[in-house]
Amino acid sequence: MKAENVNVSGYLTFMVCDDTKCLPPTDVEFEFNFGEPTKNNSENNEVNIQNIEESNLNLYGFLPEQIKEQTSECDIENETVIENKDNSLLSIFLLGILGGFLALLTPCVFPMIPLTVSFFTKKNENDNGISNAILYGFFIFLVYIILSIPFHLLDSVNPDILNDISTNIYLNVLFFLVFLVFAFSFFGYFELTLPSSWTSKSASQESKTGFIGIFFMALTLAIVSFSCTGPILGTLLAGSLSGDSGAWELTAGMGGFGLALGLPFALFAMFPNVLNKLPKSGGWLNTIKVSLGFIELALALKFLSNADLVAHWGILKIELFLALWFIIFFLLGIYLIGKIRFPKEVKLEKISGLRLLSAILAFGFSVYLASGLIYDKEKQSYNALSLLSGLAPPLGYSYFSPKDCPNDLDCFKDLKTGIEYAKKQGKPILLDFTGYACVNCRKMEEHVWPLPEVDKVLRDNFVLISLYVDDKKELPEFDQLYVKRTSGVGTRKLENYGHKWAHFQASYFGVNSQPFYLIMDPNTYQILNDPVGYMPDANEYISFLECGLSEFKSLKEK
Repeated sequence: MKAENVNVSGYLTFMVCDDTKCLPPTDVEFEFNFGEPTKNNSENNEVNIQNIEESNLNLYGFLPEQIKEQTSECDIENETVIENKDNSLLSIFLLGILGGFLALLTPCVFPMIPLTVSFFTKKNENDNGISNAILYGFFIFLVYIILSIPFHLLDSVNPDILNDISTNIYLNVLFFLVFLVFAFSFFGYFELTLPSSWTSKSASQESKTGFIGIFFMALTLAIVSFSCTGPILGTLLAGSLSGDSGAWELTAGMGGFGLALGLPFALFAMFPNVLNKLPKSGGWLNTIKVSLGFIELALALKFLSNADLVAHWGILKIELFLALWFIIFFLLGIYLIGKIRFPKEVKLEKISGLRLLSAILAFGFSVYLASGLIYDKEKQSYNALSLLSGLAPPLGYSYFSPKDCPNDLDCFKDLKTGIEYAKKQGKPILLDFTGYACVNCRKMEEHVWPLPEVDKVLRDNFVLISLYVDDKKELPEFDQLYVKRTSGVGTRKLENYGHKWAHFQASYFGVNSQPFYLIMDPNTYQILNDPVGYMPDANEYISFLECGLSEFKSLKEK
């Protein structure tokens, strides 16, 4: 470096781990000057966070210490968990099983079943051959479980990281493009394969005896079938990233997928006579593959919609989204009756009963999608489609009937403004921690809040403050402060509104999942009853609202 006063700046990220967990990563900024000495930027960070109380007051208007814990005795009977993980994990596990069975019916996997089972049973016609086939099925399951392990390392480093990934604008656009590639691969325009060297290395280990050889046979199957299983696994991965349970949802999904994929190999080894009843490979396998291509095309729009919502582009609103889905599934129906052909397909001479039924279902779903574009004048909104909750954009995200708040409620998206309004109105506040890409949030807003009995309680008795934890809109410069991480170790910079509200939720209430509903007295910051998360039962949700309202009124009378 011959030039004078050369500055080199950047930041160093480190983390500390033990044998059970890792602390969140810490960023330390640095700057080296090879001429005149300069002040380290980390000192400026310390200036920004030296008065945590002042930062919290500037950002939120009150301190965590001012919050009073709830003392209500009117808790709802069926207590809803703040993080309802069990149902979520079961759902993703079942979806994984469904994905695994779909993968079995693709041209890359289905022909392998009789070949592999015959290899084990004929090679050794005693119990050892059957046990090896069962072990082979187990190792297929294990391979897919292993694939989810790296995401647990990410999740332990920072509980918010998978949610940050799922709402990242660029990553969602990337997912959109990847799913387009998956779709056209399923249509037969090209094949997606992993590097042949991977297959060769894995296959070379199959000759080893014992467990190791069988494991590498399972690994080889996973690699060579990637052109068919890859898009389905990609769907599981992308869907799990946005779940409340983080990496565990991915493990559940991968486990279900591996179980469904490996189970037939074990079962057919135990009952080899059933193999003779399997349908022969043929064009029907390619039909399933192409049909999955249409589904991948529809799912691609979901990720473009996520990016559009969090970035406020205003491109893919509810009308266009539903219209595109209608076209996709209508074309699927046209394909199934043989009016569209893709590469490597021959002219359809006869439509089977199952294929005709599938076409009717595709056309029926198209009609269902079209019904979502019917405008309800009484509700001043489009019809909510329960099957698309969380997939389609919010009903208020519209070209022709835009609504700033769900169900056309009066809501605030700024905490301090909402609290001041609630003080003037003499009403409790309902803090709604939500997200543009939050599936369960959409289900609550489109299928629970619009119910007349829920709508009346919300509209008449509460000041709703909706805080979007994935809002990528940049904060004003004076709000871009360095704050302590919720773990207490290290600092982070709040750069956008999503950062601000996610930090508020985690540091003030110790929760980082959405939806999260909390009723509070705006004057005393008293939490009026137990907060709740996703609660699809309208009666339970009304009980939660009325419990908080009753406590608010009783405190006012004291």
